[in-house]
Amino acid sequence: MAKIGSLNVSAQGFGAMGLSSVYGQADDAESIRTIHRAIELGVTFFDTATAYGSGHNEELLGKAIAGRRNGLVIASKFTHARQDGTRTSPRAAVEASLRRLNVDHIDLYYLHRVDTLVPIEESVGLLGQLKDEGKIGGVGISEASAAQIRRAHAESPLTALQSEYSLWTRDVEVEILAATRELGIGFVAYSPLGRGFLAGAESSGATDRRAIHPRFRPDAIAANSVRRRTIEDVAERLRVTPAQVSLAWVLAKGVVPIPGTRHIRHLEDNWAAGDIHLDEGTIEELEAAFPRGATFGDRYPPEQLRQVPAEPALA
Repeated sequence: MAKIGSLNVSAQGFGAMGLSSVYGQADDAESIRTIHRAIELGVTFFDTATAYGSGHNEELLGKAIAGRRNGLVIASKFTHARQDGTRTSPRAAVEASLRRLNVDHIDLYYLHRVDTLVPIEESVGLLGQLKDEGKIGGVGISEASAAQIRRAHAESPLTALQSEYSLWTRDVEVEILAATRELGIGFVAYSPLGRGFLAGAESSGATDRRAIHPRFRPDAIAANSVRRRTIEDVAERLRVTPAQVSLAWVLAKGVVPIPGTRHIRHLEDNWAAGDIHLDEGTIEELEAAFPRGATFGDRYPPEQLRQVPAEPALA
């Protein structure tokens, strides 16, 4: 088990984003079976967002947890800028999320991206009011700088920060991890498998939105595959899978990863990473193959690098 602020959660959570056709066509029935299997295994922490499938993801998760809500920690996220070009308030976003999830409260609710038009203190302050009203259990922010984290936390104590963190994305180690630990804020690591690349995936066709990412261009795949060989070598030596090695490394950092999958076999493979211990030498070997800042390609395409993406569906 692990803690995110005051929330008790499973050591690994489940990122539901991919259940809404981000990585190719999804099947709702299969997705629901996967969520049910995750609960059986012991996953208690589930993460979704208003942007994932334009609300479909929250509705799907709501259906999957119906009758199974007790003991689960449900997290969702919103941005002021909506996909239809309009803007929304934290209150309106929370009320809509509650309806789609079909729950009476959401355990953790994030500002998905810091909005350049709204001071972060205002966004977080309004979420804090919703916490006081019992509509949400904790306030979070996603993809914020250390300075923004401090400003937000001073306005309303944060439960969690969610940012990308994996062997090929280690930027948060510079300042952000230290800031969250100093302030007692939980750290939730999304894309701990590098959108599947560290586990061996590259793309599943024209409907797979990974193809828009610079790191999934052919030249980037070729360059980054050289680094991935170290993960594969370690996996072969330990008689485990590359996904398990990659997740075990993230777990060793004292954060809560939220890998996502729509397939039960991948879910079970990911969950087994919790039983793997990487010794100091192996951790150093992996980090030497993936030095901070050395991954070929930007994390996002240029149009999504601004702070308020029109659709933060890959985060």
